[in-house]
Amino acid sequence: MEEHRELAERLALACRAVALQGHGDLIFGHLSVRVPRAPDRLLMKGGGIGLDEMEPEDVLLMDFDGRRLEGIRAPHLEWPIHAEILRARPDVHAVVHTHPLYSLALGASERNLEPLNHHGCYFTPPPVPKFNDTTDLITTPELGRALARALGSHKAVLLRDHGSAVVGTSVEEAAVAAVLLEDACEQQLLTQQFGPYQFSPDAQAIARRERIYPRHVGPLWSYLVRAVCKRWPECRAFAGAAAEKPTAH
Repeated sequence: MEEHRELAERLALACRAVALQGHGDLIFGHLSVRVPRAPDRLLMKGGGIGLDEMEPEDVLLMDFDGRRLEGIRAPHLEWPIHAEILRARPDVHAVVHTHPLYSLALGASERNLEPLNHHGCYFTPPPVPKFNDTTDLITTPELGRALARALGSHKAVLLRDHGSAVVGTSVEEAAVAAVLLEDACEQQLLTQQFGPYQFSPDAQAIARRERIYPRHVGPLWSYLVRAVCKRWPECRAFAGAAAEKPTAH
């Protein structure tokens, strides 16, 4: 695992970051990242511990058939989510599957996510798809492939009664996107309580997205890492420069 130490550190930070932003669910939920120059292998959070407990030593090296190649922890049962999405999407390099409160609630409803705030515009239009084949765990390659088909070319998919799967071109982008999705779902569920509401027309939502993202993904990631290190100072040992506040010019 020493060969992939730096990537494992970033994955551990991403786990802590999403946990701090409302994605913690006891020992459930997991993140993965594709191994550079080995596209059929991934690093993944190990099982048995919470997202908020993750250390680089808890990361597993796995292949796309679910075999643990390195690492001390047992794999999560839902490794097919990660393997099959990465297999189907060469443009994707990281996957987040968690059970945050508001994403789960909106996914269980008959409403689609709308571009109400900046974070909603990151994902829509078009609508974020929903996976309805099962509400059970995704524990087989067949179900993993079905989920990958539901995701399609989108940045996220809501799993009916089972949280979300969010992807990115890097572990940093995927973690930021997972945080944005949960915030967007919370905003919509709050707004819906007040009756009929309006959201951005498609053209304006797309313009907002192009104006804000992707140039803010890096600063947002740095903010998340600083928040992690403030909450868990021991993480500074593997957070590196991302934990430092930007210098004003």
